[in-house]
Amino acid sequence: MKKYFLFFLIFYTSLILSQEKLPYYEIPEAPKEFTPGTTASRMVDGLGFRYYWATEGLTEKDLAFQPNAEARTTLETIDHILGLSEVILNATLKVANGAKQPKMSFAEKRKKTLENLQQASKILKESKDISQYKMIFGKTEFPFWNAINGPIADAIWHVGQVVSFRRSSGNPFPKGVSVLRGKKS
Repeated sequence: MKKYFLFFLIFYTSLILSQEKLPYYEIPEAPKEFTPGTTASRMVDGLGFRYYWATEGLTEKDLAFQPNAEARTTLETIDHILGLSEVILNATLKVANGAKQPKMSFAEKRKKTLENLQQASKILKESKDISQYKMIFGKTEFPFWNAINGPIADAIWHVGQVVSFRRSSGNPFPKGVSVLRGKKS
């Protein structure tokens, strides 16, 4: 019996250590100077940090939670946030929106959303002129101003819904997370 327990313990430990660390466990170090790019980047980083912790430890019960028949489930809200993260990233990549995503598990959606936000933040942080980034929908283009009040603000809004939904389904926001400091104690 002890042999099996030891094997299980080693297997479980190696499994945990081999898991890839996702972005936004903490907010990255703040840039030294304030520019339009570093400011927009920091907004995206704040979104990424909030999303990381809002979605950390969600259960199947949490993902299925729906406050009423007209509202999205938590998982449908997460799908929407993934789509918003793609719009944000596509603006920084200067590509049109509309590509279909393959079917993904919750863990894959979470990882993809965090990676989208991290990549967009990096591009913005290094940019000397964020006016070059436009949201493109077919032949219609919107300036980056609309990305701020559109998908970035909307995603922050929906992350708050995920936090509210998880609380309502009995799984509150993890303790020790400081959105002000961007760290977990």
